[in-house]
Amino acid sequence: MEGEDKKIAIALKVATLYYRDGFNQQEIATELDISRATVSRLLQFGRNQGLVTIQIHNPLAPLHQLQTALLKKYSSLKKIIIVPGKDNPLEEVGNAGAHYLEQIIKDNDILGLGWGKTVYQVALHTDIKNVSGVKVVQMKGGMSNTETRNYAFETVNAFASAFNTIPQYLPVPVIFDHAKTKELVESDTHIKYILKLGQEANIAMFTVGTVRDSALLFRLGYFTAAEQRSLQQNAVGDIFSRFINAQGQIVNQDINKRTIGIHLNDLKKKKHSILVAANVAKVPAIHGSLTAGYANTLIIDQESANNLLEYSN
Repeated sequence: MEGEDKKIAIALKVATLYYRDGFNQQEIATELDISRATVSRLLQFGRNQGLVTIQIHNPLAPLHQLQTALLKKYSSLKKIIIVPGKDNPLEEVGNAGAHYLEQIIKDNDILGLGWGKTVYQVALHTDIKNVSGVKVVQMKGGMSNTETRNYAFETVNAFASAFNTIPQYLPVPVIFDHAKTKELVESDTHIKYILKLGQEANIAMFTVGTVRDSALLFRLGYFTAAEQRSLQQNAVGDIFSRFINAQGQIVNQDINKRTIGIHLNDLKKKKHSILVAANVAKVPAIHGSLTAGYANTLIIDQESANNLLEYSN
C-alpha cells in the first residue's frame, strides 16, 4: 500500500472509532498503538481531505424562525419564548414561564396573577428565590362554584411561597349577577386595596380562555343560556374573564360591568405583561390579546405558535 493510501486508511479507521463508535482520542491511541498527537493529526487530515464531513442539525432553528415571524406579526410583542411541547405542552410552557419569571423578578416587584391550569403550572415550576418586598396579588375574582377547580388560591399561594411573601387574595366571585352588586363590593376597603395593588403590579402573568362549551367560565354557571350563545357567536375568548373579539375589543359591556378584576387596558401599562398558553384552541384569543397589545411577552408551545402565525380573522 502506498504511503498516501496507507495514511487515508488509518485516518478512516481513526475517524470511525472517534465519530461512530464514540472512542476518545486517548482510547484510539491505545487501541491503534499510536500517539494521541497522531490521532489528533489524523482526525484533522480526515476533515481536510473530505473523508469526514460534519453536519450540525439545530432543532432550535425552526423555533427561532417562528419567533422572528411572530414578533414581526405582532408589534406589541417584545419577547416570545416557544417550547417544542412534544410530550407535555402544558408542563413545558409552565416550566419556561417559571424560568423567565425567576430571571426578571426583583426586590419590591408586584406580581399580578390570573388563574387557570397554565398559570398554575408556572407556579408549580417556580423555584424559591431570595427576593424581598415582593407582593403577589390575585388580579381577578375567584369563583362561587366550589365544586369546580380553577387553581386560583393554589396559584397565588405557590407564587407567594416561592417569593417569601404573603398572598393577596381577591376573595369574591369573578362575575356578579348584577353590576350594582359588583360596584358595592368594589367599594369595600379591603377589596379596593387588592384591586389597586393589581393596578400597580409591574408584572402580570395570565392565560386566555376559549368560548367552547367546555370553557371553565361557562361550566361555572355565571351566564344564562342566551348570554353564553351570544358570547360564543361574538367572542373568540376571554382575558381575565373579560370576553373579547379577534381585535381584542370587549364584546359584551353588560357582562364586562359585572366582572371584577383588572381592566384590560391596564395590562398595556405593565412592564412585563406575560401571556402563557399551551393549547391550539386558545389561538383566536391569543391573537385578539396580541392584536390589542394586552401582552408584551408570549410563552407558548410550538404547535400553537404555528397556528397563531397562520391565524387570520
